[in-house]
Amino acid sequence: MQTARFFIGQIVRHRIFPFRGVIFDVDPEFDNTEEWYLSIPEEVRPRKDQPFYHLLAENAETEYVAYVSEQNLVEDETGQPVRHPHVEEIFDGPVEGAYRLKGQHRN
Repeated sequence: MQTARFFIGQIVRHRIFPFRGVIFDVDPEFDNTEEWYLSIPEEVRPRKDQPFYHLLAENAETEYVAYVSEQNLVEDETGQPVRHPHVEEIFDGPVEGAYRLKGQHRN
């Protein structure tokens, strides 16, 4: 098992597909359904033995929750906030390109 490269509150974007989001949870390795995993085309299917991130995500048309492998994420450098409607429920910010968990969500 490897250490996560990205952190909760960080704004990231997908390496291939046109969406970005803020990380709200991290799984140390794949922890979704086999059906979900097999729905990814084999030629772009990520390895399971890496961190996977839960994102409050957005693209040009909508906002949603995404589950993305570490290999498919890069840091978002736009400096723009994420417009997902649940961001304000969980986070404060952004400040210097990242969000901070609100007090009631910290462990």
